[in-house]
Amino acid sequence: MIRAEAYASALDLEELQMTKGFDPVFTPDSRALILGTWPSPKSFEMGFYYGHKQNRFWPLMALLTERPVPQTVEEKKRLIEESGLALWDTIESCNIKGASDASIKDVTPRDLLTVFSGAKIEAVFCNGTKSYEIYMKNQYPNTGIKAFKMPSTSPANAAFSFEKLAECWSGLREYISF
Repeated sequence: MIRAEAYASALDLEELQMTKGFDPVFTPDSRALILGTWPSPKSFEMGFYYGHKQNRFWPLMALLTERPVPQTVEEKKRLIEESGLALWDTIESCNIKGASDASIKDVTPRDLLTVFSGAKIEAVFCNGTKSYEIYMKNQYPNTGIKAFKMPSTSPANAAFSFEKLAECWSGLREYISF
């Protein structure tokens, strides 16, 4: 496992080979799996998914689940688990420059069996195009559960306002436990 400290200190390198992301977050009652691609440098630094302050993922999840925006890693895990959701990434390892999904290469897709065998997943929501492409190519043939390609919550996706993201992601509400 590459620790966040090692990752953060190596950010000036042209390209990094990453070998371990974060563990999945889910419970046996999780009904919808949200998949990203790979943690950003800020996420590694913070020690959890969607760690960049400008990423709109956590405010969006708070809005959709009708909960306060979580601040700590424990609050974020609790929001996912108590809402009947699951969270993980499509990539087990890859080469990547910075946080750009466009630079990802040499992908080893993640085996999602841990979540699919341990939860009641009915739907998959991919956070961005790259996540969707990897899931459909490598994981959909094994799961048989079609994915929804969602607009990325990344700050780099400036084409989508928060309101537009919320509208696009609103289908997730069908799977949320309130």
